[in-house]
Amino acid sequence: MNQELFRKIPKMDVLLELPQAAALEMKYSHNFLKESIQAYLEALRAGIAKGDLTDIPAPKDIMDEVTHKMEKDTEYTLKPVINATGVVLHTNLGRAPLGREITKRLVDVAAGYCNLEYDVEAGKRGSRYVHVEKLLCKLTGAEAALVVNNNASAVFLMLNTLAKGKATAISRGELVEIGGSFRIPEIMGQAGTQLIEIGTTNKTHPSDYVKAIEEQEAEVLLKVHSSNFEITGFSESVEIEELSKIAKAHGAMLLYDLGSAFMVQPELLGLHTGSLVQKAIKDGADVVCFSGDKLLGAAQAGIILGKKEYIERMKKNHLTRMLRVDKLTFSVLEQALIYYRDAHEAIRHIPVLKMLNAKAEELKEQAENLAKQLGEANDSLSIEVIPCKDEPGGGSLPNVYLDGYAVAITKEGMKVEAIEKKLRDHNIPIVARIYKEQLLLSVRTLQEGDEEVLIEAFSQI
Repeated sequence: MNQELFRKIPKMDVLLELPQAAALEMKYSHNFLKESIQAYLEALRAGIAKGDLTDIPAPKDIMDEVTHKMEKDTEYTLKPVINATGVVLHTNLGRAPLGREITKRLVDVAAGYCNLEYDVEAGKRGSRYVHVEKLLCKLTGAEAALVVNNNASAVFLMLNTLAKGKATAISRGELVEIGGSFRIPEIMGQAGTQLIEIGTTNKTHPSDYVKAIEEQEAEVLLKVHSSNFEITGFSESVEIEELSKIAKAHGAMLLYDLGSAFMVQPELLGLHTGSLVQKAIKDGADVVCFSGDKLLGAAQAGIILGKKEYIERMKKNHLTRMLRVDKLTFSVLEQALIYYRDAHEAIRHIPVLKMLNAKAEELKEQAENLAKQLGEANDSLSIEVIPCKDEPGGGSLPNVYLDGYAVAITKEGMKVEAIEKKLRDHNIPIVARIYKEQLLLSVRTLQEGDEEVLIEAFSQI
């Protein structure tokens, strides 16, 4: 019986003469097509040898399987998804979306050559760091600026350059761990600075910093954002303005890891919390650093600002070359910073700010329109519009919740987990959330054109 099945396997030449093969050859390549067919035929032979097969598919069916396999093998691993979770800075989904306006600049720069390290006016080699430095300094009041590939790199470079071989004082309440087990104590150790813990988890006083300088010879004061958590209740910390006075009085250096920070007043977005980059500089920090793809709403980057002498030292550190960013990051960052010349323009053009600024009544209207369209596309769905709580996300504003609206969906005879899985399996994956046995589509984080994809996906359920 096995030999009979082996004889039924069609030859390569027969399969290559089918119309499907011609189409695949035009879409991919002759060699890739032959490799894919050969792999399928070998799998058939292995199945026969194991006794798993009792029949051989027809040539057309074989080519259908080969087509499907070739499509899967050439599928992009990095692809667009629709974020219907209501989490604005969703780390797993790439954090800050850039929008069409900012990415148009990226395409213009990336499509051909550019003056990344060429001084057009002088006609000779230039520095890549000039492209956003002046703009960053003008917007923040800093003397100088440097951009590296993320804020973790910025923290390490700052410490390795300015605090190596020195004792650095930091509050126990700020010895944080963020995603990927990035721990401040370990980073300080690897950067070559001696850690001096001061204060307690919930309370640190100005006198603790003074004592570290006078009694333990601390030469650097480091303040670190709390990232994904917040200490409330019986707590106290020392703000940058007061730390700056202490540092200046004792000849110490003050470094500040902002983590995630605004460059527009958070009150303009209806928020009453969040660090402002300009304030950190004005209050006297010698060097500050923060993420580019969080509340700034731009590309992944670590932005370092501060006194010129310290920034220049960092530029000369050999690590800087390993941590530098490319033309794509600079193009996105520059365009975003141009919008920041006017706070209202930034809110209008930068998607993250626009989403954080979205008003509940606007979101309710958007959700009602989406619910109506989904109901028309699939009348078997049970649909309602409900209020929900959205989040800034990304470890940017812990314990801050935004009043939003979501389309809540169920379908009789179908588990909500099955609906959620079908959405993720759509050609453009849709990431939603499940709450109280309903699938929620939060409209705050939907981008232009997402509604059409949602309607298509739900019409097939």
